Amino acid sequence: MAIVELSIEPFFSNKNRAFWNLHSAGWAGALIFRAGTAIANQVSLDKLVPLLISTITGYSISLILSVVYRIVFDRRPLVIWSGVLASLTVAIMVYAFMDAWVFQLTAVTERGFTSILAGSLLLPGMTLSAWSALYFAINFYVRAEEQADQLFRLEAQATSAQLTMLRYQLNPHFLFNTLNSISTLVLLKQTEPANAMLSRLSSFLRFTLVNEASARVTVAKEIETLKLYLDIEKMRFEERLRPDFDIEDAACDALIPSLLLQPLVENAIKYAVTPKEEGADIHVRAQRIGDHVRISVIDTGPGLQMAKPDKAMTSTGVGMANTRERLMQAYGTNHRFDISSPPGGGFEVIVEIPYELPVAPGSETGLTAGGTPESRGMINA
Repeated sequence: MAIVELSIEPFFSNKNRAFWNLHSAGWAGALIFRAGTAIANQVSLDKLVPLLISTITGYSISLILSVVYRIVFDRRPLVIWSGVLASLTVAIMVYAFMDAWVFQLTAVTERGFTSILAGSLLLPGMTLSAWSALYFAINFYVRAEEQADQLFRLEAQATSAQLTMLRYQLNPHFLFNTLNSISTLVLLKQTEPANAMLSRLSSFLRFTLVNEASARVTVAKEIETLKLYLDIEKMRFEERLRPDFDIEDAACDALIPSLLLQPLVENAIKYAVTPKEEGADIHVRAQRIGDHVRISVIDTGPGLQMAKPDKAMTSTGVGMANTRERLMQAYGTNHRFDISSPPGGGFEVIVEIPYELPVAPGSETGLTAGGTPESRGMINA
């Protein structure tokens, strides 16, 4: 059985259509209310004709008011309120004149036209004043929503740009080290290892450059990418680099920022594997703890005993600092980033972030912030 996907369109995504719907529904509701009241008071049906004419008159006059309001909407406050009061006063007088004229034609009365006109001012005044208040209230609301959406998009773009900058700071550092190693192998005429490293580098770049800087991938995908990176580094360090992975099944599908672990492992290689002749072990663990995912990168190097804490924090120059900044950009204060060095040596980095799963295909509503391009501007005809 085929599943029909429903796409919910915001009411104000098309402002012209929203205006006509609200305008027509409002005046239709007013007509029904007045007609219902008249019928409840046992007014004959032929007396409903003036109500119909009055409603059509109000409908038409308020359309003209909407044009005037649209012209003065973005002007200075003095111009806005002067234009609104002047146009509203004229509209009320015209509306009352039409109601008085129709009443004089359809009703038997000895009252003069001036008296009828004076008595007809109240209802048109209340109706058009209420209509004007709703018009401005709705438009101010929609304008505020548009500005909020625009601010949200600008903040998202700024965050994406910052994440991209952080990503570009990481990649050149890794590329420099790898290309330097390849250059060394070429100078030593070790063509097969150099070719193997180039092949692995190509696979790693192809794997990582597909995702945007702000993209999130599953833990399983991140580990797969990390193994490509370690394959390249093992060409340099051989048996001195001994990686180990302990990834729980419950954590495999959790989403994390792309390339989050690479700078942490790079830090471990620089400060644990490189200084020691025998190298070091690097353990990468991932586990689900309640509604969070905890990822640990642990090495058996000298830890903080051989390096100042502030130096260890900056590590590769930008790696650890960028990781902390990326976590702050992605999760705000809802994350944990700790470093520690056990008494027996070694270095541990713990990252704890909210547990999130990929969105199932077809579950999106299809809505975009700010609506469609046609939704810009005033709600008007």
